Amino acid sequence: MASLTHFDAEGHAHMVDVSEKAVTARVAVAEGYVKMTPETLDLVTEGRAKKGDVMGVARLAGIMGAKQTASLIPLCHPLPVTKVALDLEPDPALPGIRITATVKTTGQTGVEMEALTAVSVAALTVYDMLKAAEKGMQIGGIRLTLKEGGKSGRYEAAT
Repeated sequence: MASLTHFDAEGHAHMVDVSEKAVTARVAVAEGYVKMTPETLDLVTEGRAKKGDVMGVARLAGIMGAKQTASLIPLCHPLPVTKVALDLEPDPALPGIRITATVKTTGQTGVEMEALTAVSVAALTVYDMLKAAEKGMQIGGIRLTLKEGGKSGRYEAAT
């Protein structure tokens, strides 16, 4: 197992010094879902949610969340994010909404946390917009599915 880089020799948390790392193109993809009843999903797909366009607002919230990651995660570096894309898809088999975020940068550290934050914030926004209809929705499955760039190279999660 690799050593944890966010701890110094004395075991204290610190921000990793990335100044000597190469600047490379980096991408990360994360996914998650919000599980709900078929009736609540119908509110979304039929455009009947009282708060409006659930998936559109959640998409914007996810983009904003990715851009604020360094403000939320204490040891995360602020990054010049060059792309954030969110895909929200109704899935009647779940039933619910599946969320995928893709984040890109060119820099000295990766954007995994930005992609995970984007999915998390989008999922929380879906919950917020639908909680009047269903309080028992479940947010889950949030994970990194792809990471490219940097010294460690490519990572792809098993399906």
